[in-house]
Amino acid sequence: MPHEAISVFDMFKIGVGPSSSHTLGPWKAALRCIESIEQKGKIEDVVGISVLLYGSLAKTGKGHGTDIAVLLGLSGEDPVTIDVNSLDFKIEAINATSTLNLAGRAKLYFNPDEHVQFLFGESLPYHPNALTFLIKMQSGRNWSETYYSIGGGFVVKEEETQCSSQAVDLPFPINTADDLLHWCMKTGLAISEVVMENENSWRPESETKAGILKIWETMKTCVFRGCHTTGTLPGGLFVKRRAFNLNKKLTTGKSYLDYNTWLQVIKNGGANFQVTLDWVSCFALAVNEENAAFGRVVTAPTNGAAGVIPAVLHYYIAFCNAGDLLFDEEKIIRFLLTASEVGSIFKKGSTISAAMGGCQAEIGVSSAMAAAGLTEVMGGTQRQALMAAEIAMEHHLGMTCDPVGGLVQVPCIERNTMGAIKAITASQLALQSSPDYAKVSLDKVIATMWNTALDMNSKYKETSDGGLAIQLPLSLSEC
Repeated sequence: MPHEAISVFDMFKIGVGPSSSHTLGPWKAALRCIESIEQKGKIEDVVGISVLLYGSLAKTGKGHGTDIAVLLGLSGEDPVTIDVNSLDFKIEAINATSTLNLAGRAKLYFNPDEHVQFLFGESLPYHPNALTFLIKMQSGRNWSETYYSIGGGFVVKEEETQCSSQAVDLPFPINTADDLLHWCMKTGLAISEVVMENENSWRPESETKAGILKIWETMKTCVFRGCHTTGTLPGGLFVKRRAFNLNKKLTTGKSYLDYNTWLQVIKNGGANFQVTLDWVSCFALAVNEENAAFGRVVTAPTNGAAGVIPAVLHYYIAFCNAGDLLFDEEKIIRFLLTASEVGSIFKKGSTISAAMGGCQAEIGVSSAMAAAGLTEVMGGTQRQALMAAEIAMEHHLGMTCDPVGGLVQVPCIERNTMGAIKAITASQLALQSSPDYAKVSLDKVIATMWNTALDMNSKYKETSDGGLAIQLPLSLSEC
């Protein structure tokens, strides 16, 4: 059976919030459009470009910053390296001058109100998150390119069949959890070791480890920044940041200078249930408040669910790691490798797009990923890790996506705290159980999740047409 080769760096991508499918995906689509123009002609010969946003991208595009992402992508900005503090300035300049500097090399007349169209009543058949670029050349040649943002920052161009970084033949091809377990049992390798062997097909192991640690560094920076930033989130709902005050309360009377000394304060503050619960919530809140404020986050597997894995990793480091502050980076690598493989199996067997499957596809998948990663570094077996992933998802089945005002704020930010707590609980249950007696396998729950997604009404799939999104009287138009 053919397998889709998905790397750890496909599942974990550094980018800008608030949404991987509505912000990062369209941003990357715009960058790919620039590459396509360069293959067919010259950037300098473009005389006009327009963007059409369909379906879910249209309905919640303003709240998710889809239009902003597209403009930055067409400007040639990189979501991995752009100074997130410069975003407002760059967009204001485009609006004020009605000028877009395409790829930073060709200045075009561009009025965002005219050249970015939100087609609320139109959807394309392949995926709800679709956008089309209309390109006009000096020669009179015109053409269009359509892209689909299918979740987690993955983008496919119309008529493409796969979206992984590159097609390779892996030593351990994996489509399902049973495939993964087969290779673990045959080789005696842990899940993370099987994944690393596959990663070696793309690059040397040293490069993979360095890349994973860069992912981890980005997560750490995001947590620390979120815990030390106060104020109100942008977008019009006037949601107040909470991680700052919670961190301040939990560290009252303690001093620290940087991330490492802050982490030491946390480790020295005790580990009773209430304190641990408060810190896990604080970690998750911090990430998703940064995400909502157009900060730099890591898709895990999506931006909307970006807080779960960093929160569970910090739980492990602060409350489960018996060593000193210089914790074992190998454990972090193992955690993220294991989590990424579980996420890729969900992507292959179901979806990681809320526009396709509701919030079960985001928070549910991230919780399953975190549960598996935590179980491995806590000494669990391969089967216990997969059992933990199944337990976590089983209790997210049917969760709808209903962002109020189209913003990744209410209820999205709090849902990350819940996903993190469920992941920890699922891991602990699996570690204290025998997989021999489990009634539901991970593959069965993935199939159930996909069937649930297919049955779910579209108004509960990231459209803001149902659920909490229509229960609150406040809307963006009233702000």
